[in-house]
Amino acid sequence: MTAKIRILAAVLSACVQLGTAAADETMEALSAPVAPAVVVAPEVEPKETRDIISLVSRNWFLGEWRAYASTFVAADGRVVDNANGGASHSEGQGYGLLLAAMADDRDAFQLIWRWTDSHLKGRPDGLLSWRWDPQKGAIADKNNATDGDILVAWALAQGARRFGKPEYLAAAKKIAQAIGAQVVKDSQHGPILLPGAAGFAREDQPDGPVINLSYWVFPAFSTLKELAPEYDWDAVRENGLKLLAESRFGPRGLPADWQSVGGPSLAPAKNFPPQFGYNAIRIPLYLAWNDDDASRRALRRFDGLWRGKGSAGPFVIDVNSGAPAQALDGAGYRLALALGRCASLAQPVDGDLLKLRDSLYYPATLRMLSLVVLQERFPQCL
Repeated sequence: MTAKIRILAAVLSACVQLGTAAADETMEALSAPVAPAVVVAPEVEPKETRDIISLVSRNWFLGEWRAYASTFVAADGRVVDNANGGASHSEGQGYGLLLAAMADDRDAFQLIWRWTDSHLKGRPDGLLSWRWDPQKGAIADKNNATDGDILVAWALAQGARRFGKPEYLAAAKKIAQAIGAQVVKDSQHGPILLPGAAGFAREDQPDGPVINLSYWVFPAFSTLKELAPEYDWDAVRENGLKLLAESRFGPRGLPADWQSVGGPSLAPAKNFPPQFGYNAIRIPLYLAWNDDDASRRALRRFDGLWRGKGSAGPFVIDVNSGAPAQALDGAGYRLALALGRCASLAQPVDGDLLKLRDSLYYPATLRMLSLVVLQERFPQCL
């Protein structure tokens, strides 16, 4: 079997797994006739096969991005959360910007940022208001959401590099500086990120400060360090990993979505449900995306949340009792955990799971982010 035939076989196998015909151009380029003098080809190097599978997965991802954008990104650049009354929020705008940058979609990136800039800015501290109500046509909550601010700053820096737009970098720096000034705080457990500038500090909660570890967008911290070097982002990142290691509640040893760092020991926050749920499900995704030794070690504790095709779950879990509550129903939740198993156990992702699309904004977004990480960091798991 010639080298080209082996490569074509790899491409076909990837296409079957991914359920797409997006590799047509690649196939045409590779199927050119082999020179008659070449009778026996050398063995295909594994890197060649990986490179081709990576190219096929990239083409497929671009098709998935177009499908996602047509469903969740309005014509004016507003990312629509269709499970929450069509509202928009800084998190969604940040995710939309990040995905557009990863897809090299200059026009979509510009539209999403234009809407974000004109509708969510206006706070005097430079942070973004977190929620916009389409019924009112106005901001519904002027408080910020720190994860949204981080995502937008990170995405703007990506857009500046990819699209050669220095104005994106300037905007990213302003947001990163505002994050450092307003929500990076000291605590008895080390430097923390407040989830918002208001409502989570010691004076705001009976067991404050309250944190949310899914707001530590671990792969973004190196960019924040470049954008606002006057703040110690390494310390914030490293302390986030330390807090995560210490957040082992109940029989399953899981972190809660919302946690108190106001006492001598970490604990589920009093004014929030003691659950591992819709927030914390993002933590394995961010750890896999970060892909360093500390993150891979932290990932292993999440391996049992969903064991793959045919197994139940994942679920929202009461961290105190360990009992499962409602199912986290959506392919995106399962894919985020499958990505974690890929990163920590080198377990391939099931091809059927890759093909499933979600109809709701949040699991659909987790799916797209997981696809980004798989194609960029772990193509061997496809």
